[in-house]
Amino acid sequence: MRDGKVWVGDQIHDKATDRDGIVTDVRSGTYVLRPLYGGGKEWTAEDGGTLTVVVPLDEAPPRHSPRRARRRGN
Repeated sequence: MRDGKVWVGDQIHDKATDRDGIVTDVRSGTYVLRPLYGGGKEWTAEDGGTLTVVVPLDEAPPRHSPRRARRRGN
């Protein structure tokens, strides 16, 4: 989360589509989302109000990324 809002790297639940995913980008207020475990297509959410953070980026375990693990001090 960033300033109390959904942000890149957060695991979310999209109420509008009843799907869980990861925020991969924010473009002009549109959230770009991908499925949690790959497979399936990316989707977008125009309204961040339909997105609920399930696991914020700073609380998520490292995901196969040595750079991310180092950044977290793991």
